[in-house]
Amino acid sequence: MKATIERATLLRCLSHVQSVVERRNTIPILSNVLIEAAPGGTLRLMATDLDLQVVETMGAVSVDAPGAITVSAHLLFDIARKLPDGSQVSLETADNRMTVKAGRSRFSLPTLPRDDFPVIVEGELPTTFEMPAKTLAELIDRTRFAISTEETRYYLNGIFIHVSDDELKAAATDGHRLARFTLPKPDGADGMPDVIVPRKCVAELRKLLEEALDTNVQVDLSASKVRFTLGGENGVVLTSKLIDGTFPDYTRVIPTGNDKLLRLDPKSFYEGVDRVATIATEKTRAVKMALDNDRVTLSVTSPDNGTAAEELPADYAAAGFEIGFNAGYLKDILGQIDGDTVELHLADAGAPTLIRQNDKSPALYVLMPMRV
Repeated sequence: MKATIERATLLRCLSHVQSVVERRNTIPILSNVLIEAAPGGTLRLMATDLDLQVVETMGAVSVDAPGAITVSAHLLFDIARKLPDGSQVSLETADNRMTVKAGRSRFSLPTLPRDDFPVIVEGELPTTFEMPAKTLAELIDRTRFAISTEETRYYLNGIFIHVSDDELKAAATDGHRLARFTLPKPDGADGMPDVIVPRKCVAELRKLLEEALDTNVQVDLSASKVRFTLGGENGVVLTSKLIDGTFPDYTRVIPTGNDKLLRLDPKSFYEGVDRVATIATEKTRAVKMALDNDRVTLSVTSPDNGTAAEELPADYAAAGFEIGFNAGYLKDILGQIDGDTVELHLADAGAPTLIRQNDKSPALYVLMPMRV
């Protein structure tokens, strides 16, 4: 194989594929990126961790000898990062080595044959639909912070995507909080299986979307695999296995009868919680909210660090009571509210609270209270 490529193109492409590669691998070839040079003047790069696979095609300056080889992904990425701006990089393979040249720099790297490189077999992906990259990015941003990191409850380690009531819904929960985002059902999503997209796939997809926000993304899926195609022909294709498990019926925890409505400014609420939580410790992460007529008093009491309190103006007319929440979880949710009001629908100190911008917003959150 022999090809020449612009450093900027190579670097951009490697930054997309190398982050899928785990730093520590028991199988040496999984540390590598597969590089295929085609006669038409394109280079195709591919990386995988056996659960997730990313493929990107890019235009080369020239392909003098087509071929394919695998080489260390992180090493090649580090080299490309340090090569001079604007340089052209020549990649040439011979005798189980790859020579990388740019300007006066020259590297010789060990390689492994492409035949050993594992590829995820996609099989049939019967459901196909398109959606704007911006919408998909928002769906991820509004839900992913609630994904569980507990490995024992593996079925909560991703975003649950399903179709119901003519809508596409995405939900994530860790048992303490729930985030749900609702969209009109895209054409082609009829009969779609319920799927759980793993956390790592969500993270990689969100990074890729950042560079393609004004395009559409094609989504192809079956009950066990999902494929996201970004940027058309010479774009990036991300394929992932789905989590094989049953997501709990989260609709049961969304409260419908919470009759106490609290409205306030999400920004000042966030900042108030952040300030009083300064003295919170690992043991006492709870922030107490005392609700009174048109005001909320936030307070934190820590045996080690003393106490803190702050009063906020609010729109509240129901009976006064006190409720506690995990300060970090509350901030995570408030950070997702864009408008100038946030609604908290409360019942009592022990019942889950419904949080949303208003009844028209696509995002909805449920937060379990803490004892304070």
